[in-house]
Amino acid sequence: MLPPQFHKIRRLPPYVFEQVNRNAAALRASGADIIDLGMGNPDLPTPPHIVEKLVETARKPKASRYSSSRGIPGLRRALANYYRRRFGVTLDPDREVVATMGSKEGFANLAQALAAPGDVILSPNPSYPIHSFGFIMAGATIQHVKALSPEEYLSGLGRAVMHSVPKPTAMVLCYPANPTAQVVDLDFYKEAVAFAKRHDLWILSDLAYTEIFFGDPPPSILAVDGAKDICVEVSTLSKTYNMAGWRVGFAAGNERLIAALARVKSYLDYGSYTPIQVAACEALNGDQSCVDELRATYKSRRDTLIDSFGQAGWDIPKPDASMFAWAPLPEAVRHLGSLEFSLRLLNEAHVSVSPGVGFGEHGEGFVRLGLVENEQRIRQAARNVKKFLQTVSDENAPQLATG
Repeated sequence: MLPPQFHKIRRLPPYVFEQVNRNAAALRASGADIIDLGMGNPDLPTPPHIVEKLVETARKPKASRYSSSRGIPGLRRALANYYRRRFGVTLDPDREVVATMGSKEGFANLAQALAAPGDVILSPNPSYPIHSFGFIMAGATIQHVKALSPEEYLSGLGRAVMHSVPKPTAMVLCYPANPTAQVVDLDFYKEAVAFAKRHDLWILSDLAYTEIFFGDPPPSILAVDGAKDICVEVSTLSKTYNMAGWRVGFAAGNERLIAALARVKSYLDYGSYTPIQVAACEALNGDQSCVDELRATYKSRRDTLIDSFGQAGWDIPKPDASMFAWAPLPEAVRHLGSLEFSLRLLNEAHVSVSPGVGFGEHGEGFVRLGLVENEQRIRQAARNVKKFLQTVSDENAPQLATG
């Protein structure tokens, strides 16, 4: 008799976001206008000069051949040049850089390369699901560390190491953070590197939102002296250049980990379509005014969200970076929990958000809102939210009166 479910599938926890996504799809099918602030899916077009380079390259007769799983040399050089310009970090494009099919694939395959069944990995909670799921699929065990602030995470790592058997193998960092949108400075990374070296840990750093910031530019951990001894950083062009569907990213840093990732990828893929990689070179090497414009758009949307939702009765902390806001549930609906609140908000107000519990148990009591609708739609979402919160208050009023 065949087993009811495969081993690795059984190890994966339920995907909380699927409940919201399924309801949203059903509502759309019935004709409802859903304002989707749930998924971090950029709504803006890819800059024209990048698209033109893709089209130009795709017309070449040899463009449809297999590419390279490590990434074409020109793309690896462009990524190394980006690190030098942006962070003052020197990388060898042949030994310390690998192109990936987005940061998610890079992170998951790093987990496959690094982790063995039974290894313990320290991961922030709440955090983007692949930070845990990638290692779970590799057979490792996740030691979750509460991370509602960078300081809380760093202090919790020490306790986690003391109470982990066997000793942890690696730790995960993600700043600007998804979902909490918090940022750190270089001093934080210096402490993290020192901690990892004391405890013989690898560091996997997720830097997907480094170019979407509204204050000081976020640093790279690789700018810390000695970080390359133990660290690999994963990032993507998805958000910086509105290239989410193109699936192009990279991993950079420690030569040993990069070689292991390249080895895994050599068995699994032939790399992204070559014209996509050539267009990615154009993105990194070309005019960066499009990134400045993108940043200004997200800042305007952020300010609209904070102002309009505040007027609607939902006070949301202003994020310093990323394309997200991390919002505590309004007082009137806190008793619902993040998943039930998200489902009711979707069904009754036609506004989709991501329940915080989907990012880990410590995300309960929060939701993540994406800045992926224009300002007019964000204001409409705020009007819908205001009506919804009033409805909930009216529901609770009789209970309060008789309590």
